[in-house]
Amino acid sequence: MHPFKGIALKLASVVMFITMASLIKATSGQVPAGQAVFFRSFFAMPVIIVWLTLRGDLRTGLKVASPMGHFWRGFVGTAAMGMMFAGLGLLPLPEVTAIGYAAPLLTVIFAAMFLGESVRLFRMAAVALGMIGVLVVLAPRLTLLEGETVRTGEAVGAMLVLTGAICAALAQIYIRKLVQTEQTSAVVFYFSLTSTLLSLLTLPFGWVAPAAPLVGLLVLAGLLGGLGQIFLTSAYRFAGASVVAPFDYASMLFAIAIGYFVFGEVPTAPMLSGAALVIAAGVLIIWREHALGLRRARARAGMTPQG
Repeated sequence: MHPFKGIALKLASVVMFITMASLIKATSGQVPAGQAVFFRSFFAMPVIIVWLTLRGDLRTGLKVASPMGHFWRGFVGTAAMGMMFAGLGLLPLPEVTAIGYAAPLLTVIFAAMFLGESVRLFRMAAVALGMIGVLVVLAPRLTLLEGETVRTGEAVGAMLVLTGAICAALAQIYIRKLVQTEQTSAVVFYFSLTSTLLSLLTLPFGWVAPAAPLVGLLVLAGLLGGLGQIFLTSAYRFAGASVVAPFDYASMLFAIAIGYFVFGEVPTAPMLSGAALVIAAGVLIIWREHALGLRRARARAGMTPQG
């Protein structure tokens, strides 16, 4: 285990993904979300193929035991991506990032519902705290604020991002099932392939011929998405989840900085306070899982025959 290397790779993946989201946001006024999903997925594939080739997994790592499992993981993952991309065109980048933090919280709930995982009171309380934070972020977009009706586009954007977070949580459930029978390389590759093909179904809904600079931004978004996935996967090879997972929330710092300096977006008090609650809930869940893991390890060590 090399925890510092794992943390560095995790932070690199966070930078890649938030930069990718920024590029998608920069093109959102001129390129439909479905077309952006195509570029993000298609141009991630060469990066992933090169990575698999260097690892020696290209031939053996792409065998599948559950083709439909990959399809459904790709379906909900593509839906999540499309809704998040559409939301980026309607809401500030930090706000989309904050609402997106609902996904790991919802994963806890869905794991209990669909996988039969045991969820104790502590985790449920942390999830409840996090969801309150999400509601704090959403409230100004979905209610009357100081007597003024919020703009419809912002309300639609908020609901799109929240629905995208729900789909992302469902995708995590499918991934948990898939990794029991499939290699990680197959899960990564077939998601990009499935999302590329599914995005083509949006062709009749208004794809455009973007100018060369926009094409460059979209291609770069795809390449960064592929690199981000590789860095994320590699991070967990060098350090445990409890070590690297909290660094997911560094994306809020990058989102605030990029939103302010690139898009002129000033974070609001509800967004910051709601994001703080969501981050606190996520860190509490990670800490609790780490503590339970240590307790189980000590219990196993105590059961091991000595001498």
